[in-house]
Amino acid sequence: MFGLFTGSSSQAVSEAPPLVPADLMRKVRRIEISTKRLVDEGIAGGYHSVFKGRGVEFSEVRPYQPGDDIRTIDWNVTARMGDPFVKQFVEERDLTVFLMIDVSGSLSFGSRSILKRELAAEVAALLSFAALRNQDRVGAALISDRLELFLPPRRRRSHILRLVREVLVRDSKGITNLDYAVTAALRNLKQRAVLFLISDFVATPYSAAFKRAASRHDLIVVEIADPRDLDLPPVPSVLLRDAETGDIGVVHGRRLAAGFSDERRQQRHEMRTLAHRVGADFIHLRTDRPYLPELAAFFETRRKRLQR
Repeated sequence: MFGLFTGSSSQAVSEAPPLVPADLMRKVRRIEISTKRLVDEGIAGGYHSVFKGRGVEFSEVRPYQPGDDIRTIDWNVTARMGDPFVKQFVEERDLTVFLMIDVSGSLSFGSRSILKRELAAEVAALLSFAALRNQDRVGAALISDRLELFLPPRRRRSHILRLVREVLVRDSKGITNLDYAVTAALRNLKQRAVLFLISDFVATPYSAAFKRAASRHDLIVVEIADPRDLDLPPVPSVLLRDAETGDIGVVHGRRLAAGFSDERRQQRHEMRTLAHRVGADFIHLRTDRPYLPELAAFFETRRKRLQR
């Protein structure tokens, strides 16, 4: 993917973040306000209905009422009290949501009003605040061709704000390699999680990443796309710089555009097919469209599937 690239590499550690410029803090705050509003308007309910914890746990017993399932009768208590009592259970959530977010150079591209990186930050914030609303832990790994940063799962607003901030500023040099980076991140993730893999999946191997992540975790693949990722304009020759490698070359727009769209659509079809094969869900989000309807549709589709 061609575009402008700026930034420097960093180590995969969870060190305290440096001082943050005021304009970046304003952007982080804007994302927090907008995504928390969306959570308040209904996303939290959809989230809760489709992401379950490890099961149910016993809560208490109460007197039997007409309509109660007789399978829940506690026969020991019933025998002692002389009247029927039933067991009550509550959902044991104890859920971990983990976000693996591609921060490679291609995410700094955008042909519309928002960069792919900014869209990834907003989606990460929305999912994180929905998880926090449900008292779930949220962790993250920023990845490129390696593990850039690992944030262990926690239940803290400050943890989410740091995640958003890091996604916005942490550019990585080098070609993306999700197979390697995801494998490295999974070594640090000790508990089973609902795992969102967020990337544009441009020029990167990912089949091994899908298989390893789905083998233990509840994997949801989130593709962040810009219209120019899918269709190139039929322009004359133009000088472009690769956003990940820094290579500069002349691209013949008309000649390249002819086969580019078909190739990218075939790649997306193969990616969606692989996600389905390993048991993962797939979400396609674009910088030129509102992302909330796509997420809401995902929650609804998944809810219906779980009710079958």
